[in-house]
Amino acid sequence: MKVVAFDFDGTLSDSEMTVLLGERQGTVERRSTDGRAESVDVAEEMAAITARAMNDEISYARSLRDRAALLEGLSLEAAEEAYGDVTLRPGAADLLDALAEKGTYVAILTGGFEDGVRAALEREGVAVDEIVANRLPDDGEALTGEVEGSLIEGTKDEALERLAAENDADMVNTVVVGDGANDLPMLEVAGLSVGFEPKPAVEPACDVVVSDMVELREVLERKNAI
Repeated sequence: MKVVAFDFDGTLSDSEMTVLLGERQGTVERRSTDGRAESVDVAEEMAAITARAMNDEISYARSLRDRAALLEGLSLEAAEEAYGDVTLRPGAADLLDALAEKGTYVAILTGGFEDGVRAALEREGVAVDEIVANRLPDDGEALTGEVEGSLIEGTKDEALERLAAENDADMVNTVVVGDGANDLPMLEVAGLSVGFEPKPAVEPACDVVVSDMVELREVLERKNAI
C-alpha cells in the first residue's frame, strides 16, 4: 500500500478536541426556545453535538460551526492548554514510525484542528507526511467563534483522491482508518477501509474493524504497508 490516511479524533487519538476546548470555556449564556436565558455547559453541549454528527444525525459542517460558535471569546492561552491535552492512543506513535520506516505516505485527514494534531505528534516525537485539518481563527487574543478549512464542507474522499494522484498511487493502493460519519466518503472509495471502533452508521462501510493499535498494525502488515 502506497498511501495510508487516518482520521484523528476517535482514531489516532481518543481525545475529542472540541470537548477539551469546551472544558476551558466552561459555561456560556444563551436564549432558550421560549426566550429565557439559560446557562450551557459547553463541554457537555460539544459532546452531544459531536455524537449526533458522528452518528450521521446532522451534517458535519453544521456540527463543526455550532461547536466553534460556543468557543467565541476563549483566550488563546486557554486554547493552547487544551491542545496540550490532546494525546495519541497507546501504540499510535510506534505505528506511525513503522509506516514512515517502510516509506508509506501517511496523512491525517481530520475535521478537527491542526494545532491540536501537531501538538500531539510533537509531544510523541513523530511526524506524518501531510495534515489536512481545520483551523479556529482568532483576533490575536481569543477565538472568534468561527472555523475555517478545507474539511468543513469539503469531503475526505476528495482529499484522499488528491493524495493518491500526487503519489502516483491507484485508489486500490490506499488504506483509510476512521470511525465517524465524516469518514464515510473516504471509507467508501479507499482500497481498504478500516473502522476503528466505528459508529453503528459507519461500520457497514468498513472492510475491517479494529479496536486497538495492535490489531490495526496486524492489518497494515498484511497489506505490506509496514
